[in-house]
Amino acid sequence: MDLELGKRTAGLWDSFTYWFGRRSLQSRLIAAYIFIILGPCLMVSFYSYGAINNTYVSDAIDKNSYLLQMEKLYINNQIESMERAVQMAYEDKEVREYLAYTKEPDLSELVEFNTDVFINMTRIQYNNPNLEHLRLYSNSNVHEIWPIFFREVRVSTEPWYQKALKLKGQLSWSFLNNDTELMNRFAGQTPKLVPKVSLLREMSVPTNNHIGMVQVDMLLERFTPKTYTTVQDSQSQMFLVDEEMQLFTRPDHSFLQENGEMAVAIADRLEAYRKTGNWDINYTENGKSFLLINTPLDRINAYLLNVVSMEGVMKDISHTRNLIIGVNIGFIILVTAIAYVLNAFILKNLRVLTETMKKVRRGEAYTAITVRGGGEVGELAHHFSKLMNTINTLVAQAVYKQALSKEAELRTLHNQIDAHFLYNTLENIKMLAEMEDQRTISDALTSLGGMMRYNFKWSGEYVKLRDEIRHIENYIEVMNIRFEHPIVLMLNIEHSYAELEVLKMSLQPIVENSVKHAWYGEQEEAENRTIHIDVSEGDGDIFIAIRDNGSGLTTDRLLTLHEALYAKEEVSEFASEPGDHTRRAGGIGLRNVHQRLQLFYGEEYGLEVQSSIGRGTTVFMTLPKVLLTGDKQL
Repeated sequence: MDLELGKRTAGLWDSFTYWFGRRSLQSRLIAAYIFIILGPCLMVSFYSYGAINNTYVSDAIDKNSYLLQMEKLYINNQIESMERAVQMAYEDKEVREYLAYTKEPDLSELVEFNTDVFINMTRIQYNNPNLEHLRLYSNSNVHEIWPIFFREVRVSTEPWYQKALKLKGQLSWSFLNNDTELMNRFAGQTPKLVPKVSLLREMSVPTNNHIGMVQVDMLLERFTPKTYTTVQDSQSQMFLVDEEMQLFTRPDHSFLQENGEMAVAIADRLEAYRKTGNWDINYTENGKSFLLINTPLDRINAYLLNVVSMEGVMKDISHTRNLIIGVNIGFIILVTAIAYVLNAFILKNLRVLTETMKKVRRGEAYTAITVRGGGEVGELAHHFSKLMNTINTLVAQAVYKQALSKEAELRTLHNQIDAHFLYNTLENIKMLAEMEDQRTISDALTSLGGMMRYNFKWSGEYVKLRDEIRHIENYIEVMNIRFEHPIVLMLNIEHSYAELEVLKMSLQPIVENSVKHAWYGEQEEAENRTIHIDVSEGDGDIFIAIRDNGSGLTTDRLLTLHEALYAKEEVSEFASEPGDHTRRAGGIGLRNVHQRLQLFYGEEYGLEVQSSIGRGTTVFMTLPKVLLTGDKQL
């Protein structure tokens, strides 16, 4: 699947490059301008959009976090007010005594209690107008004084009351969804669906001797007014969440009405926050984004949460994005128009040159082209005129060369006839030698015929290494007719190197140089005369070493040979050592091979000669590893 996708992508890219390459230069230049400008514009736009987006979101978080902290400060004030009211009732000695009565108080005690203590309790509530109820519960059968003193049996079964009893004198906070009517003045009365918060504390005299309970209530709309605000706000909504993960918020225009999973999500995140301390501020439901900003209310073991809708913020961001896109499009259109006009003016001379070239291609006679102005187009027009003049000259020369070519073909045919005549003559002489049982002469004629075929058959500059080696073997066999003790050719060539590409007649001159100059004087008929040819490989190149066991060269003669071999200008002949007129070092032949190698393969290839007196001479040839097919082996 991935391979098919890659092929399809490559095909589409090739189609696009072909189509784009056929467009006019002006169109491609304009496309290049747009691409060059579009890239930075997109980068700047994306960066600006990201920065603006982060700024809007950061401002929304900061603004609503500030509102949340202000509401938290207000709630803390209400908490202190409720705690102060509980503390005042809890520490009143006469209240404790009344709640601890085990017998029915007489009338005078009730009147005195009602005149003093009850008035004081009522004053606590009046001094704190946000308090909804101040209630004291007794576990005895004392008289109830509504709406403050009640018997405990009225609320003893309530879960929030049982929770306060278990705390044994510690403060207990409870959040309720309704305000129960304790006096039961009407049968079947439904409790008011008014959420409230209650603060309770058990009273005991002495310690662990339960006598009653003090309770202070406050409606949540007074406890946290922003949570229950009546102002219609579609951008944010506050929630109060108690330790049991109950959510308290305004019933109207609530986010919970359109987002049914939000309540569960808030509870789950608060549970996770309680365990790990990590809070995820982002929330998405029904394609809408919200920010959940949270702050704990440690004193009441609850949380205050501000849910902020990002719809308005996203509208502002979208407007800014559209503005950026519009500015970019307008800028690109303006640049494109300016580039089109300028390119049309700049490329006018180029179009004139193009039309002239088209006329020449159609075979029309070339007339001089006039291009005003300089620059690259003017220079191109000048060189085009020069080119056309050169072409006209070459056409005239081609006609002359065509005649010479015909003559050369006739000469080639004639030479082929002469070569075939010579081959046939050698074959006839070979047959006569065999008939006279002259095997040596017959073998020499066979080798000579192979050499002549190799020389005359010049089909190209490159041959296989095995063909060049076979030619050298023929040459050695022919030359050994002269010597009583033949020269032995030793080959150390792996079979895999037989197909290597070498220049034709590149090894034979080196071997011929050894045959002619390696042994001289008394050594010309010496035994054990050998020529070694070794082939090795390294770093992708081929190294061919041709080594003889002849007399070798002195240091001065080797230096002179190197100067002739690597000379920039051609020398007439490599001079022999003074006093030695019988031997030459073959410098011209080596130089020709060296120059051919560098001409066909490069300056890094060629010959290197090493020699010393009494140790023979070695010629190293370096050439690239290439098969005759032309594929370079890496």
